Amino acid sequence: MNGIEMLEMIRNDKVLRDLPVIMVTAEAERDIVSEVAETEIDGYLLKPLTLSSLDNKIKTVVEKANNPDPATIHRIKARDLEENGNFDEAIEQIRIALVHKPSASRLLRQLGLLHFSIDKPDIAEKCLLKAASVNKQDAMTRARLAEHYISQNQLEKAGRYYLELMSLSTRYFDQAMDLAEKLLVKGSKQMALDLFSKIIALSKKSAQVREKVIEICMANNETEFPLRLLEQTIKENPSNYDIVYKAGLVYLEIENSEKALEYFLEVDRHVRGHVDVKLNLAKIYFADQKFLQADDYLNQIIRIDPKHKEAINLRKEI
Repeated sequence: MNGIEMLEMIRNDKVLRDLPVIMVTAEAERDIVSEVAETEIDGYLLKPLTLSSLDNKIKTVVEKANNPDPATIHRIKARDLEENGNFDEAIEQIRIALVHKPSASRLLRQLGLLHFSIDKPDIAEKCLLKAASVNKQDAMTRARLAEHYISQNQLEKAGRYYLELMSLSTRYFDQAMDLAEKLLVKGSKQMALDLFSKIIALSKKSAQVREKVIEICMANNETEFPLRLLEQTIKENPSNYDIVYKAGLVYLEIENSEKALEYFLEVDRHVRGHVDVKLNLAKIYFADQKFLQADDYLNQIIRIDPKHKEAINLRKEI
């Protein structure tokens, strides 16, 4: 397992869960730190580290573990009460903890989650909003707020938190992609495109992500945005003829047959036996009353697939 998986196992084990943990991480892994620092780790050090810095950090963490502050004592009491189903008493313990640390986003988040448990979503939302406002790096609170807004069908609000989340952690890209598609279906086009753009910009596999976004947009009658993505992808990799073909389809959909023809011809020159390309070329030439060219492509299709009904019917019309 990796370090994060081990940490999750420790925190989910009732015997080990209060074990102090120090994370040693690289600058490039700061998105992981921002996600777990609030709840899971007791300290972290950036590489390269020195023995002196490690020694100081260990001493600080051990001292804190052996002599917990009042807020920590009440937070742990609240956790035990919550596990026994005593939610009202747990809430009271968190309120006492907040007297000692009024701006601790972890405590505010815990208070919010407890209010969800007693079916008081309005109070829960206020607690989470405050937690998010006091800690700009609190990914877990933002994720919980986004979930809440999705459950309330307030997708625009959820989208705003996913935009923030993706700057903090790469872990939420799949959820953000799903939300963007829902927003597109609902008609909230701008928020959907903002999410798609951010996912593409931050993803390490931007080419594959672009292709998925293109498919989602085309399936939901959005053409302008995928065209920009297609043009960008073709510029980066002109020999990706699947993408060149998709560009032709999008231009055909927006009735720019001249541009569609350009892309279909490019695919036809390089991909042998692409029946769908040949059929689209035949249709464009037929619509332009260029019957010889149309007939030539239809004949090519029938040689490949003698029973191709659409090609046979179009040839009869010629």
